[in-house]
Amino acid sequence: MRKLLCALLILPAISLFSQNTVSIKVRDALTQEPLPGAAILVEGFNIGGQTDSAGVLMLKDVPAGAHTLQCRYLGYRTQQRSATFPLAKNVQIVFSLFEVEEELEEIVIRSTRSSRGIARIPSRVEVIALEELEEKINMKPGDVRMLLNESTGIQTQQTSATSANASIRIQGLDGRYTQLLRDGLPLYSGLSSGLGLLQILPLDLKQVEVIKGSASTLYGGGAIAGLVNFITRQPEEKPLTRLLANITSAGGLDLSAYTSRKLDDDVGFTLLASRNSGSSYDPADIGFSAIPRFNRLSINPRFWFYFQENTTIQAGFNYSTENRLGGDMKYIRGLAQWGYFERNKSNRFATQLQIDHKFNKRLQFSLRNSIGRFNRDLTQSQYRFDGAQLNSFSEIHARLRPDNDRELIAGINYQSEHFEEGTLQTRQNPLPPRNYNLRNFGTFAQYTWSPTEQYTLEAGLRTDLIQHYGASVLPRLAVLYKMTEAISARINIGLGYKAPTLFTEESEALAYRGIALPDANALRLERSFGVNFDFNYQGSFELPFLDEEITYSWNQLFFYTQLNHPLILEAQNQGSPYHFINLEGNYTTRGLETNFKFSYREPWKLFVGYTLTDAKRKDGGASIQLPLTPKHRINTVLMYELEDQWRFGLEAYYFSPQRLSDEDVRSKAYWICGFMGEKSWDKYTFFLNFENFLDARQTRYGPIYSGFPNNPLFKEIYAPMDGFVVNAGVKITFE
Repeated sequence: MRKLLCALLILPAISLFSQNTVSIKVRDALTQEPLPGAAILVEGFNIGGQTDSAGVLMLKDVPAGAHTLQCRYLGYRTQQRSATFPLAKNVQIVFSLFEVEEELEEIVIRSTRSSRGIARIPSRVEVIALEELEEKINMKPGDVRMLLNESTGIQTQQTSATSANASIRIQGLDGRYTQLLRDGLPLYSGLSSGLGLLQILPLDLKQVEVIKGSASTLYGGGAIAGLVNFITRQPEEKPLTRLLANITSAGGLDLSAYTSRKLDDDVGFTLLASRNSGSSYDPADIGFSAIPRFNRLSINPRFWFYFQENTTIQAGFNYSTENRLGGDMKYIRGLAQWGYFERNKSNRFATQLQIDHKFNKRLQFSLRNSIGRFNRDLTQSQYRFDGAQLNSFSEIHARLRPDNDRELIAGINYQSEHFEEGTLQTRQNPLPPRNYNLRNFGTFAQYTWSPTEQYTLEAGLRTDLIQHYGASVLPRLAVLYKMTEAISARINIGLGYKAPTLFTEESEALAYRGIALPDANALRLERSFGVNFDFNYQGSFELPFLDEEITYSWNQLFFYTQLNHPLILEAQNQGSPYHFINLEGNYTTRGLETNFKFSYREPWKLFVGYTLTDAKRKDGGASIQLPLTPKHRINTVLMYELEDQWRFGLEAYYFSPQRLSDEDVRSKAYWICGFMGEKSWDKYTFFLNFENFLDARQTRYGPIYSGFPNNPLFKEIYAPMDGFVVNAGVKITFE
């Protein structure tokens, strides 16, 4: 009896210290194919191994008890599983791993209108995801200029020295060749183009999608340099409310609120409201504002109606009103009765409607419409330009996907633009009112086909009928080649066009003073041909002094665009009005973009980018560099992030010398550096940002104007005007 009792007491101890053998299988989660060479590790013990050719590992000497097993495989997401040993007889532990690219599949790309994931679309789409958006919101909560300017190959170009108006450039081409969209709808063109970037709020954005090069098939010929699509959040099952408050050392104040929720299974809504303001700011102490005094109020409610599982209707509107006053600091502050000033008063009201219906799993239908009115009153000393622009956009398209390898998107759209100038004229602006109408009717089709696992082809054709200018046919071809799971390449070839318009960067810089309306009978369409080729590679490497490998991705892009007969301003004689002409030559932009992303463990990430842009104007045998385009740019960002705790970022951006309009004059090269810190506690996030702490500023490199202070002639803007600015704030999130 005593022996039996001792045996019963000893058995648990024997079990505790016993060693176990377990069979582990590793496979691809989608194909179920075995993954040979996958690494298995028992956390906390020096026990592990690699799977054989059948994806199986017989792991020995596992101590009894509860343990965590970790499975790692190059190109796949690391997975952990808990198990208690010994296991039941004949039990096998199975790891089903997802490729790293599959994580990207969760990002739904809206700009291509395809149901394919980002890794399977031939069009090259750059996504600024929510994590990076949160970082940029901390730096400039009131607009999206910084968000875009710090992306490789994109430059925001300031067009007013005292009011900070700005446009966007992609691959060296002016802003009018890039389409700005909000949820796929054009809202920021024409009369509002100089203010559009300043009036897009980032708080309700889910992601930003950028397509560089021709995107003519789906969005028309105006997307010559590319497009930027700002994708907003939609209501989810869990209610979400976000509040933001931010102040700056330059006298800025941002107060924003966003909320979204589903009222029941049939109705959901989102609401964005914001008040943004700033004081006039003159860091150079030259008597002129680098940042104007401004006040802006914005509101954007949207509603979703869900009819069963097949039909969704979205409806909403956005309204904003703004008053910007820049110029002589004494005049702005009311200390002088006279002085140079530039005032921009604007009002925007736009409606959006979208209806999506699924006939079945293969066929879907979408109708979308937007109508917008933008009023702008631009007043300078003894001069005034005011007008109203009414835009409309309507589209119907269908998407047919008979199987996983084929997809067809086809539709029609109608776009109109009506501009009417105010009746107030002065002796300094003797031109008659510059009123015009422009209508465009288009049809388009895009076919995507994957004949093998390695190749995906995409062919598109668009035909537009443009008022005054006739028909334009735009073919496009894109190819994706996946050599391996880690290596892929894309090529995009397409044509584009741009109809003559009064609203160009040159016109904006002159405040439309003395500029004649484009003559449709004397002008022709600007036409383009563009090619983009990019190469992608994902891999990892180890360093002897680090305990874990570093993963990285490399994207190499080469681009070329030729724009024939570009629209330029010309003055016939001194003092006579400017008028538009088509250059007999062309613009060519070519170059490359190199992007590296390195990751070490979870918290450390390093982004390194380089852009080479060779943008030239060719006319009559002469070839000169286009102004205000840096030939070399370097982007570097180092991030450290502990999820829901800390985030730190250090940035550095280099801009090489730029040619100015006087071809014998070049600007200074400069660096812009910034540091951002963020701390989160539950619902609260506090942030502090030191932007441009090296104080790169054009007023440090030379005078910003010539002439007299009461009638200044401002020079071209190639560098920041506001210099070193500190901002701090808080974000509060309720879920």
